[in-house]
Amino acid sequence: MTLEDLYRLLRNGHVQAQGIVDTVPDPLLVLDQNLCVQSASRAFFTTFQVSRAETIGQHIYELGNGQWDIPELRRLLEEVIPKSTAVVDYEVEQDFPSIGPRTMLVSAHRLFHPDNNSRTLLLSIVDATERRQREAEKDVLLGELRHRMKNLLALVQAIARQTTAAGRSGEAYRDAFMGRFNALVQAHDAAYAQEGEADLQQVLRQTLEPYSEGPTGVLVESGPAVPLGSKQIMSMSLILHELATNAIKYGALSTSAGQVRVRWTVEEASAPSVRLVWQETGGPPVAPPASTGFGMQLIDFAVSRELGGRVELNYAPAGLVVEIVAPLGSVS
Repeated sequence: MTLEDLYRLLRNGHVQAQGIVDTVPDPLLVLDQNLCVQSASRAFFTTFQVSRAETIGQHIYELGNGQWDIPELRRLLEEVIPKSTAVVDYEVEQDFPSIGPRTMLVSAHRLFHPDNNSRTLLLSIVDATERRQREAEKDVLLGELRHRMKNLLALVQAIARQTTAAGRSGEAYRDAFMGRFNALVQAHDAAYAQEGEADLQQVLRQTLEPYSEGPTGVLVESGPAVPLGSKQIMSMSLILHELATNAIKYGALSTSAGQVRVRWTVEEASAPSVRLVWQETGGPPVAPPASTGFGMQLIDFAVSRELGGRVELNYAPAGLVVEIVAPLGSVS
C-alpha cells in the first residue's frame, strides 16, 4: 500500500465518519481532551446559526463570543463527566444571541477506544424549550382542573345558599335552584365546547346568569359589539367564573346586598383595545390579600397568554375593581 492509498483510506474514513455525524438530526459536538471542537454536525451549525470556520478548533467556552460559557455546562464538563463515562439529558438554560432563550438537554459520552482510555467527548444537544413550555402549560391546566373542581362544590353551595327561600314552597325553591344550577352547567359547557364566534355581551350574560337573581347579583351593562373566537370565549368564561367565585367567597356576592356591575368599552389608541371593568359594591370591606391565590394567578395567565392583554386589580375599600385590557386583534 502506497502513501497515497493510505491517505485515500484515511480520508474516506473521515468523510464517512463526518457523514454519520451529519445524518443525526440533533446538534452534535466532538470535543478533544482540552474541550476544543474537533468536529460538529450540520444540525449544530443550522440550529445555532454559526459557521464551520468559527467552530472547528475553538474551545467550547469561546464559541459564539462566549455563548457556550454556561455555568451548568462548565459543571457538566469539569465536574460531572470526569467521574463518569456518560451523562444523559443534563439540563442547560441559556439565552443565545442568535436564537434567544433556550432550554437544552445535553448528553455527554466518552468515545469508545480499544485501550478504554479515550478522552474524546461526544456531546449531543436536544432543544427542549417547547417541551418544557408544554409541560409548564400542562401543569397550569392540571392545577386549574384541581382548582375548578374544588370551586365547583363551593359554587353549588353558594347557589343553594343565595337562592331565596323565604315565602317559597319547597317546589318553588327547587325550581329556582335548579334553574340557576342548569345555567351554571350550560355556561361551563359553552366555555369548553363553543365553536365559531360569539359576541362579548352574549358570553358575559350567559356565563354570569347563574350568579344573579332578580335585581341583585351581577348586572351586565350594554356595550359595543366585540366578537370573540372559540379560544377567547373559553378564556373569557374562565376569567368570569373565577371572578364570580371570588366574589361569592369573599366579595360582593357573599352578602345579599352586594352587587357586581360589568361594563366594557372599545378604546381607539395606537392599537384598538377592549377594556372590561368588573366592579363590586355592597360587600364586606376589601383589603389586598397577603399573597396571590391560584384563582388570580389563573386570571392573569388567561389574560396575558390567551388574550394578549393585562389585568389591573384595585382593592378599593368599597369593593374590588378588576380591569382587563386586551388588544381587539387578539379577541376577534
